[in-house]
Amino acid sequence: MSGGESRLDPAARRTRLREYQEQLLERMQAAKGGGGAPIQQLGMQVGGTRYLLDLLEAGEIVSPVPLARVPLTQPWYLGLANVRGTLVGVIDLARYLGEEGQPASGPSARLVTFAPTLGFNCALLADRVYGLRQAAGMQREGEVLRDADDQLWTPLSLAALVREERFLHVAQQPDGRS
Repeated sequence: MSGGESRLDPAARRTRLREYQEQLLERMQAAKGGGGAPIQQLGMQVGGTRYLLDLLEAGEIVSPVPLARVPLTQPWYLGLANVRGTLVGVIDLARYLGEEGQPASGPSARLVTFAPTLGFNCALLADRVYGLRQAAGMQREGEVLRDADDQLWTPLSLAALVREERFLHVAQQPDGRS
């Protein structure tokens, strides 16, 4: 950050960050639409699985913040987080998919918010975010992709996730069922 930028008030910094993200999104969309341009995805790990997210579906990546628990919700709905002034529901994807274990924690844990274009104020709690990955250069093996380092990656569509009926109903049934 330059000296002048560090003196900007928080609202001005958020505005500049939003403008930068919009420009980045426009460039990514232009590259994606370009003839044969390689498509990069965001790599993250949840539980024991590595996932690839479409960059156009992912929003911000932030360190976990304190959560406000919400009573009578599904075990995979961890609560609400204030991410830069926006309340987002935080999801433990591993639990949502039926895996047991504790939600991510530690210095490498991150919240990956959904892109505003999805119209869903939500974030996934990730054990780790690996950054950009080149899916086009990976070998397809059924439902997963294998990279040059022999790591398996599972494509995950956040747009498809927000259309899942079960994902949209975070409240527990009155009898306590999921």
